[in-house]
Amino acid sequence: MNPTQLNNNADCIERELTWFSQILEHRFQLRADGKNAESDVFALIPPPVLPQTDVPYAELVHKFNLQPAERLLLILCLIPHIKPNLLDMFLIRNQSLDRGYTEFGGLMGNSHGGFLPTCETAMFLLADDNLSARLDYDSMFRSDRLLFAEGILYMEHTHVNEPQLSAALHLSPEYRELIITGQSYTPPLSYMFPAQRITTELEWDNLVLAPTTQQQIEDILTWVENKDVLMEKWQLKQRLKPGFRSLFYGPPGTGKTMTACLLGKKSGFPVFRIDLSRVLSKFIGETEKNLARLFDRANQQDWILFFDEADSLFGKRVETQSSNDRAANQEVSYLLQRIEDYSGLAILATNLRSQLDEAFARRFQSMILFPMPNAEQRLQLWQDNFLNKPFDVAQEVDFEKLANEHELTGGGIINVLHYACIKAVNRTPPKIYERDLLEGISRELQKEDRHDIKANRGYGEYFGISRKLSSIPGNIMSG
Repeated sequence: MNPTQLNNNADCIERELTWFSQILEHRFQLRADGKNAESDVFALIPPPVLPQTDVPYAELVHKFNLQPAERLLLILCLIPHIKPNLLDMFLIRNQSLDRGYTEFGGLMGNSHGGFLPTCETAMFLLADDNLSARLDYDSMFRSDRLLFAEGILYMEHTHVNEPQLSAALHLSPEYRELIITGQSYTPPLSYMFPAQRITTELEWDNLVLAPTTQQQIEDILTWVENKDVLMEKWQLKQRLKPGFRSLFYGPPGTGKTMTACLLGKKSGFPVFRIDLSRVLSKFIGETEKNLARLFDRANQQDWILFFDEADSLFGKRVETQSSNDRAANQEVSYLLQRIEDYSGLAILATNLRSQLDEAFARRFQSMILFPMPNAEQRLQLWQDNFLNKPFDVAQEVDFEKLANEHELTGGGIINVLHYACIKAVNRTPPKIYERDLLEGISRELQKEDRHDIKANRGYGEYFGISRKLSSIPGNIMSG
């Protein structure tokens, strides 16, 4: 935000804080006077009129047409982040019981020194002890109500057997960032959030795939860009499960991850790779909680979810031998169910199609093979990676010959590019020679434990003329 927007946003929030303070003082004054709460506090203390400005707080209120009760919950959850002392009034103690007031609800944080609101805190502000009003406002705390359905607020139930309104009431990190800075928020990879956003600098035109694979990817893109039309206007939701599930399978380096990134870039939706090593928790109940948090955010933000090396988690089942095996199977089943119910695009990638459980494989809308590129596709990959770049390529390099003679994936060719550029960067002028490419190819084949006679022969023939090349400026043999 520029300085003007920052000041306007602060002004909008300050108006809301003043309104909140008036309601808070009113509730405490009624208690001091021994009076009963009215049924509609907003008729007495209406919320301020916020200007139609391009600042985050006002835009949020206007976008969702938030009603007074919803605005009160929103500002209550924002206060611990921007003005926590405003809630200090809730820290007063009931002298007759030598404890806090039950009706205020609230929690004390581990490191936060102030008062943290619960749903009971919100209910006190909305209705206090007016039973009719409390019953009316109780429905506000359902998960399908706007503030929670849109992921603006969320409730955290520490103990499931306690009253529902004892749940902590939180502002989501995404909307905290949006309200305060006007920027979107990307959660960091952690035990509690086992996903990380992935991106690519490449463009859709850089995608080099077999024609059949390319067409299937285009079909996925069509669904992503038109899912609301298909599911809502064409009423496919009456017959189909929500979302789209696709399996990408094929050798490493054939473009599965890059394709997922480009689908997100082309459609405008962020792509998150799920860290399967963090999914299953050793703590009972934590896996479901963390996954629920992940999928709830993904549904609200229209994320594309990418599960790499999916066979490690969704592989063929084995008979359970212990309680740990049963718990792991239960957690995997929960994850599979959440994927099947996910309303967005979920992509599972594997190098080993045969290892995937057939019972789950039937749930995919598409299963797309990413094969080894043929000679024509390899030539395009060589040219895309090496031509019209800041470095020079020696005239001796024959990319068509390289494409015909060496079976490499796109990822392998990029690794050769990386190796060749390291060799060339300290030369004057910086230039890539055939030897760099042949050595890079040989290294790639060694990694895959493949023996390529043509590559080794070409590399050996090159060494046969190494003495002649040693006179080239920059002395490539020293690289």
